[in-house]
Amino acid sequence: MKKRSLVKALRFLAAVLLLAFVIWAVNRYGVAQLRAQVEQLGVWAPLGIFLLRFTSVVIPALPGTAYSVLAGGLLGFTQGLLIICLADLCSCSISFALSRRYGRSVVQYFVGASFMTRINALSQRHLENNFFLMTGFLMTGFFDFVCYAVGLTKTPVLKFAPALVISIALSNPPIVALGAGLLEGGRLLLGLALLGIFGLAIVTGIVRRDRSSP
Repeated sequence: MKKRSLVKALRFLAAVLLLAFVIWAVNRYGVAQLRAQVEQLGVWAPLGIFLLRFTSVVIPALPGTAYSVLAGGLLGFTQGLLIICLADLCSCSISFALSRRYGRSVVQYFVGASFMTRINALSQRHLENNFFLMTGFLMTGFFDFVCYAVGLTKTPVLKFAPALVISIALSNPPIVALGAGLLEGGRLLLGLALLGIFGLAIVTGIVRRDRSSP
């Protein structure tokens, strides 16, 4: 329990430090100049954010949401959303495939023994029997664990794939828009982002209630 709390604290601290760095850079250089610096990096900036997001999903102990905000702030909404969606699609597919092919031993290697209880609890929720519930779980903040958990069930790829695509398409835009809206000062974009995040919070509350029900 103490180890799990420590990991959560480290994830939160890493996310806070990352956002603090972005805010400091914006205040120091301004959004336009910061974006210009990012553009000078060429493909390396999008690739770097892709790898950070990808790794944070395959190894869930690392923070992931902050990279969506970072992508929106540094790359803009359109490019940032594209990078995050591609990273999620690739990483979630790999997590599902690893879990399906190699089982719990390999999953535990990536997520750690302390998080296997969460994986096991999710895999026992019979998500494969309810497409909409599985999609809802994939839209929550613990979607990285869900991919591993679904891989341990008998859910066919043709059922998991559309649920994953739908969840990515619905859950990523509000978070990326939040980063773009905060740094660009776009009130409309920021307002839509907050509405989207509120909707995701409702979905999370519903699936958490279902998870805790007998």
